[in-house]
Formats: sequence, C-alpha cells, structure tokens
Amino acid sequence: MITYRDLHGLAEFQAAYDLQHSVWGMDDLADPPDLLMVVQSEGGIVAGAFDGERLAGYVFGFPTADPAVQHSHRLAVLPEYRGQGLGVALKAYQKDWCQSRGIRRIRWTYDPLMTRNANLNINNLGAFGTGYLVNYYGSGGSYQGGVESDRVVAELFVTGRPEVRAEDRVAVVPDFHRLLRSDEAAARAARTEGRLAMQSRFEAGLQIIGFDPGCSTYIFGRLLPEVA
Repeated sequence: MITYRDLHGLAEFQAAYDLQHSVWGMDDLADPPDLLMVVQSEGGIVAGAFDGERLAGYVFGFPTADPAVQHSHRLAVLPEYRGQGLGVALKAYQKDWCQSRGIRRIRWTYDPLMTRNANLNINNLGAFGTGYLVNYYGSGGSYQGGVESDRVVAELFVTGRPEVRAEDRVAVVPDFHRLLRSDEAAARAARTEGRLAMQSRFEAGLQIIGFDPGCSTYIFGRLLPEVA
C-alpha cells in the first residue's frame, strides 16, 4: 500500500537525493539532502510516496516572491512505480498542502515535447501553460541529449480551474525522446518548430488550456474575462 506524507529525517532526504539520480541520471545536478531539509524547515514542501519504508516518488516545492504562489521544482517517481498514479497523487497531496496554508497557485515547468507530462499536467492535474522558456536548463547532461531544454511554465489554481475558451492548436511530435535517440537532427528541428509555434501563441496572449494526447496537440485559448 502506498502512503503519502512529508519527509522526516536525513535518511529520507538522502533517499530523495538518490531517487533523483535514478530518474534523471548520475550527471543530474540533484538537490542535496541538506538543502531539501532546510527548504522544508523554511516553508517548502518535501513530500513522498512510500511503499512501506521505501521512497517510491517525491515532490519538492518552495515559496516564491509572491506568498500566494509556490514553485514546484521537482516531481519524480521511480521507473518501477510508474503507471500507478503516484505522480497525480503526489500533486494532489501538494495541492491540499498548499490550500491548507493559503497558497492559491502552484507553478512549475516541464518540457513541452514530453507529451506524457503534457497530458499529466494539463489534463489530469488541470494546470494551464502560461509561458515559454528557451533552453532553461541548458543542453548538457544525458537527460537533455544535447538538445536545448525548452520549458513551458505550468500554473495550477489550487481552489479550482477557471472556465476557458479555445482558440488555436499546436501539434508536436508524439515521442520526442524516441526521436532524439534515432535522429538528433530531426529532434532539434522539432524543438525549433514547437518553440516558434508556441511562442507566437503566448505572445498573442493565449495560454495552453488543453492537450489532445490522441494527436499530440496543444489547445491554446483564454481564461474567460470574469475569472482571468
């Protein structure tokens, strides 16, 4: 049985550090145990999904300059536990955690060409895509594969999802990491094509309000004026 709770004690923070390397590779600049512990003590969240005493996944977030907004920096689930809903459950735990402390929005970033994450963030969690960051983490490391690490800014309204109006769509490659392994030039081209298409929509004042996994297509639109 999987249980969800805040991490306690240096050994559990060390487990979260080790988990990061299991998910993103040994060359990932993982957040160290002492940092996780201190951020938690100063008002951040470091919570885990536990299978007995084993840490199967965790979420790490911290306060921002706006007291009403928390930045969610990491969410990771060990490969053998994926497909069981742990990521959604960890986000639900984080949402309840924030709501109980008066935090109204949770903000994080994700790779817009990682369509599994797009489906999780936009459809399952109900977040909006509110901005585009070019090469946010650089192109180094095995996880990036040498391709620039663009990110979409996702924002989740803790107290409920506003009504929206769809206006436009952007299709992306369905399996970017597979493409990256087979054809790096095509992967770079896909990154550039997606970047230009999304930037133009964001610059026009649109947001990502939905994602169609069947055709790997983002739906852009606007929040209705009365709740924007």
